[in-house]
Amino acid sequence: MKKVIKTVINVSFIIYLLPLIYILFLRFRVDRMQGLDFSTYVMSSTNLVPFRTINTYIQAMIDGSMNMYIPIENLAGNLLLFLPMGVFLPYYIARINKISQFISSMIVLLFVVEAMQFITRRGSFDIDDFILNMIGALIGYGIWKMKLTQKLLGYVNLKGDKYIA
Repeated sequence: MKKVIKTVINVSFIIYLLPLIYILFLRFRVDRMQGLDFSTYVMSSTNLVPFRTINTYIQAMIDGSMNMYIPIENLAGNLLLFLPMGVFLPYYIARINKISQFISSMIVLLFVVEAMQFITRRGSFDIDDFILNMIGALIGYGIWKMKLTQKLLGYVNLKGDKYIA
């Protein structure tokens, strides 16, 4: 049974990674940044002010100034995009069994993703995306740490000990 569970988790991880890579780096985007010099590109595709984008979307939802699909897709999408990573990362890397280790790992991972999107001009460097992705990952980590999850997965750490939060 453990082999079946492990196979299901491995297949699920691949099924999660493929659309994640597509969404982050391969999906067609209208390239409004093409032809801009680098400094103009940096200025128009960078948000380092926390909650600026989030507040804009919430305000647009309240006052109806934007098609509701856009803020919902961006807010919920960024929140849900890395939620599964909160389960998969500590599953595959047994050392990440404390919240501080998880947060440190996610900061590095999300920074690399945001930087790659920025450098390849496949997205913007937005601190609000980073915040929402981190919240989603933390929700996933909370799910991972639940005793029920540990029991269902029959998780065993590298030392062979049962790993229960």
